[in-house]
Amino acid sequence: MSSLETRRFERELTFIQPFKKSQYFSALFFGQVFSLLGSSITNVILPVVVLQLSNSTAKMGMVMALYMLPFVLLLPFSGVLVDKLNKIYIMLLVDLIRFIFLTILAILAFSDGLNMMFLFVFMFLLGCMDSFFQPAYSSVRAKVFTPDIRNAANSITQISFHGLKIFGPILGGVLITSVSSAWGFGIDAFTYIISFIFLLSLRTLEFQTSGVTKELSIKKDFIEGIDVLKQQSWLWITILAFSFINIFTGGIIRILIPWLINVYHEFEPVVYGLVLSASGAGAIICGIIFGLRKEWSRRGPLAYGGVAICGISLLVTPFASSVPLLMICMFVNGAGLMLFGLIWETSLQELVPEEKFGRVASLDMLGSFALLPLGYLLIGWIAEAAGEIQTLVFSSIIIIVVSAGVMFNKGIRNFN
Repeated sequence: MSSLETRRFERELTFIQPFKKSQYFSALFFGQVFSLLGSSITNVILPVVVLQLSNSTAKMGMVMALYMLPFVLLLPFSGVLVDKLNKIYIMLLVDLIRFIFLTILAILAFSDGLNMMFLFVFMFLLGCMDSFFQPAYSSVRAKVFTPDIRNAANSITQISFHGLKIFGPILGGVLITSVSSAWGFGIDAFTYIISFIFLLSLRTLEFQTSGVTKELSIKKDFIEGIDVLKQQSWLWITILAFSFINIFTGGIIRILIPWLINVYHEFEPVVYGLVLSASGAGAIICGIIFGLRKEWSRRGPLAYGGVAICGISLLVTPFASSVPLLMICMFVNGAGLMLFGLIWETSLQELVPEEKFGRVASLDMLGSFALLPLGYLLIGWIAEAAGEIQTLVFSSIIIIVVSAGVMFNKGIRNFN
């Protein structure tokens, strides 16, 4: 066997290892694959439905703000509870509740009973469920993704998830164009039941916990999570930076890009699905490249270089008047975000103790998303007052400036 064939074999083997070495990886992986498929369909359909009902970027901002508000309110407590309680049972319960929510949404869509008030309530309740599910899932993933499979497991997971973000948006766009939004919501509901079935096989997974005391000290456990972050400048500076970066990336992708495609250019809804799919394709290519190596050096500059590339690609989108150009922009955007995401997720799994991972993951999400509800509202209102295109350009420049500014910190610049 030649050296070239040997290297190719080793790379293929690297991606197979998580399935062979971990009995839990397959169940966690396939459960979330089906769940994300449904979510990626809904993520395309929901903005179109909101714009059809309201024709308002401000209302779209309110919908997203109400989804993020429970994260701000509950994450300080949900992360602590995740570390104290059975993480698998939390995920199972949340999947069942989300199935019920999506089933009701599908029934109302089939009967033409959807209105903005119901969508406001629905998004708030969905945010409540996700504020418990995400810390639990992060903790389970950190447990299952052991050091010998960590890079490959993270890459395979992210590649597959972004692959679904190619297929899901296209399917969502086709459904809302050719049939109705109700079918998309119904498919999303069904995927939560499939996820539930896969998660049942994880019930034997054992975790190190800090124990459930008679008097649960939320404050003490919350401070312990903060202490873990303070020990690494890479962790707390990145969380702080992304509290601002996420306002603008989220506002652009969730509010302004749907407006740009569906209102400004007046493209068919399926185009929005194609554009989001291009972002997923860029993420997949980046994930494949990242996963072929067990170690990457200079991860700090590499991660924030990806964020800067993301900002540059979004800055170009207002001037891309054709579908192929918009897809190229979002392809680059997806690659940049994927590069940062893989480095960030891997670093958390390396640096955070298992028994404290739930509360640190919740602090990560709290810090990164705390300003998002206000940010979504502001982006929507500013867009209607100052102009959507101007808001998109301004927001993209902020992303570039913040990602470049963070590099002046030695802890970020030298993080390896």
